[in-house]
Amino acid sequence: MIALEGLTRHFDGKAVVDGLSLTVARGELLVLLGGSGSGKTTTLKMINRLIAPTSGRVRIDGRDTAELPGHELRRSIGYCFQQIGLFPHMSVAENVAITPSLLGWDPAEIRRRVDELLTRVELAPEEFRDRAPDALSGGQQQRVGLARALAARPLVMLLDEPFGALDPLTRDRLQQEFQQIRRDLELTAIFVTHDMVEALLLGDRIAVLEEGRLAQVGTPAELLRSPANAYVERLMETPRRQAELVDRFLGRDAGP
Repeated sequence: MIALEGLTRHFDGKAVVDGLSLTVARGELLVLLGGSGSGKTTTLKMINRLIAPTSGRVRIDGRDTAELPGHELRRSIGYCFQQIGLFPHMSVAENVAITPSLLGWDPAEIRRRVDELLTRVELAPEEFRDRAPDALSGGQQQRVGLARALAARPLVMLLDEPFGALDPLTRDRLQQEFQQIRRDLELTAIFVTHDMVEALLLGDRIAVLEEGRLAQVGTPAELLRSPANAYVERLMETPRRQAELVDRFLGRDAGP
């Protein structure tokens, strides 16, 4: 479904992404994992051409994205990110409806789609559709951002740390909701995070980036059991240690 072929991007003569080649199967969620400066967000932005590659190609469903007009490409891809970026002068419903409106959908169909998606992200349409974004909590705004990214029925979604600024309970709930929506709609997705636990929980596979290069790609179990190098091993230490602590506490509480 998605193929990155030798994808490279230079800034000021330095390779921020360096010869990255990856494939994402239809219906798969691939996590891009790595620390700050590893090239995750730059990779995501090259996929929807917010940033032009210095070299290499991106193919979606076999088509070279460089051959598509940028606005046409971006309207066909759901894009959700941490800053949310809701338009403050528009209502919740108007924010969700932006892309379908640009695509010329019938107003009645747009209204049905908006109400459907608000319901899916657990924001009752009759209560939330006419609210302004600044009347929402951070978690509610993030739900609206997710609904907006899904509005035009994309087959591909790009998510850039969309839940990173949320409190743990809201974050866990939205992760679960997104996973259910993704499976129901058979979405193909690339999800950027620096959170190792989030990567292990959400990813069908995880691609670890180190200084713009691919360090390892594999299932969560493969990365935990057989890290390819010391960098991947360090990344996996945190979730492994947390799991061991939970097991220890549970064993202690169980008693003799």
